Amino acid sequence: MTGRTSTEPPANTVGQDTVAVQAVRRRRLDGPVTGWGLVRRRLGTLGLVCAGVLGLVLLTAIFAPLLAPYDPYQGSVVDRHLPPSPEHWFGTDQSGRDILSRIIWGARTSLIGPTIVVLVAAAAAVTLALTAVWFGGRVDAFIGRVLDILFAFPNMLLAILAVAIFGPSLLTASIALAIGFTPYSARVIRSVALRERNLPYVASAQLQGISGFLITVRHILPNVRTQILTGMTINFGYAMIDLAALSFLGLGVQPPTPDWGLMVSNGQSSLLQGYWEQSVFAGLAIVITVAALGYVGEQLGGRRAAGRMR
Repeated sequence: MTGRTSTEPPANTVGQDTVAVQAVRRRRLDGPVTGWGLVRRRLGTLGLVCAGVLGLVLLTAIFAPLLAPYDPYQGSVVDRHLPPSPEHWFGTDQSGRDILSRIIWGARTSLIGPTIVVLVAAAAAVTLALTAVWFGGRVDAFIGRVLDILFAFPNMLLAILAVAIFGPSLLTASIALAIGFTPYSARVIRSVALRERNLPYVASAQLQGISGFLITVRHILPNVRTQILTGMTINFGYAMIDLAALSFLGLGVQPPTPDWGLMVSNGQSSLLQGYWEQSVFAGLAIVITVAALGYVGEQLGGRRAAGRMR
């Protein structure tokens, strides 16, 4: 009837309200998260624990002079090979030096070397990858051939050759390892940057007269930063293992500088005599730090990939 009004909303309005409510719920559950929520979502509980371990190692390296109970260089013949005790929590080494103090100070050299490796490798990889992607053609082919040549040399072989030529030192080994890490990172960054290079917004920026350098720096580079940071995190762990191996062989950090890899090497002879503290505690420091780095790096990369697939 014409005089009768209905208080019920039309069917399409109910449907629209239902869709709107569902959309709000999806945004609350799956929407973009910033700050601490984003970090927690990507890393998960175990990832946060690993990140806490890494933070603890970093703080230990920074505040080593305040945390170390003894001078890491000063020893005593009388105090050689003391077992763990309240005075020396991790015992003493073959020179009577406090092992805990040397592990605390060794965190510095054990972090400085990998930091040099990942920074130099990332800078070289980003430069080569973005140059190849933007110019393409012969430039891309030439850079690809250079990376293929670097692929033929194992990281450790490059480091050993560099040490043989320039002498054993942390800087020499780090630069050589960075060269060996560059082709792996450059290939990953190039593949992601190439996808960005072919998107419409790049062509639109070119039509507006924006230079290729500005497009690359302002648009393409920020969109591949996650892959860059993830690769740096994972490479940091590998670099720490390689530098520890070089120090173990006597080609990296030189005694009496505290270094975890060097401590494992120095404690090898004592280990055969039953004094296990130096090698075991230094080895545990390497294993725990590398495992935490690897897990954080995998979570940062894996969660992002999974989010794109959903």
